[in-house]
Amino acid sequence: MTTTACFIVVSKNDIPIYEAEVGSTVRQKQEQAHQHQFILHAALDLVQDLAWTTSAILMLLHDSRNEDGIKNFFQEVHELYVKTLLNPLYLIGSRITSAHFDTRVRALARKYL
Repeated sequence: MTTTACFIVVSKNDIPIYEAEVGSTVRQKQEQAHQHQFILHAALDLVQDLAWTTSAILMLLHDSRNEDGIKNFFQEVHELYVKTLLNPLYLIGSRITSAHFDTRVRALARKYL
């Protein structure tokens, strides 16, 4: 079974600092990619209204029902994000451009999603 997912990290100022189309069917139409971004940003409005207590929010739009895999994905991506924050050369709230971060997120998506 193929899965489609869109992962995003959004800073406290509503600025996406990392975005990736992940999953086993990454090649998709541009229109579908825009639809994923629209859905995630609409969901962000709801999350923001409820509470915002961290420096960033990690969000995943997916079509799988693998709850354990999603949980493990978030745990490992969160750990990777914290390591990025601990990097003295990274400015908190700026775009994450690290190739290592991107490669690891995509590998975790293939592994768990």
